[in-house]
Amino acid sequence: MANPVSPLGGTLAPDDPATLSAIRRYEERLAKDPTSLAFAPLADVYRKAGRTRDAIRLCREGLERFPQYVTARLILAKALLDEGDPDGALGEVRAILAASPHEAQAHRLAGDLYRRAGALGDAVRHLEQAVRLDPGDRESRALLEVLGAGGAVPEGSALKQLLADDTFATLSFGTLCLEQGLVDEAAQIFLRLLGRDLGHARAREGLEEALRLKTQRRKGS
Repeated sequence: MANPVSPLGGTLAPDDPATLSAIRRYEERLAKDPTSLAFAPLADVYRKAGRTRDAIRLCREGLERFPQYVTARLILAKALLDEGDPDGALGEVRAILAASPHEAQAHRLAGDLYRRAGALGDAVRHLEQAVRLDPGDRESRALLEVLGAGGAVPEGSALKQLLADDTFATLSFGTLCLEQGLVDEAAQIFLRLLGRDLGHARAREGLEEALRLKTQRRKGS
């Protein structure tokens, strides 16, 4: 089935006139034809406006009629994640990839979900697929550069010799690197810490912050 992509990105202010107008437009379209595909863009607007439960309900109702509608299932997965159900989100992504293994967006979301769960090897595998299927996906490429290094410091780094072993692979030094803008080095230190202890909450927080800064820089480049 064709998968039209919603033109709306990011998050939306729920009381913004443009948001209200989009909701009204899609609601009217769905009211005129309850069997139409308008449920998916409406659910997407609901999700981005913070109405995640409405988005989940709408997607599930629509997917009963159109179970192969990939875009709707992706929106459902994102809404479940927003609602605090990463396991449910991962289940929907797995269902997509079982039926459509070449869906780049599904691989990208799988990479995000596995990374959050601490399954870094699975995250790398899905990010590699996302980049292969969509070479223009700069965010996945940036994440892959960090996670795929497995703790190795980038070539050309001024700290490469210092971090040749794990003497300075500490939370405090990783935090210092992050504060000094050495995002790649900080990320690899946090990865080493997680390699020793997947339950290291502060290392996980540091890695997430390093990844956020790296993707932010990549988007701005």
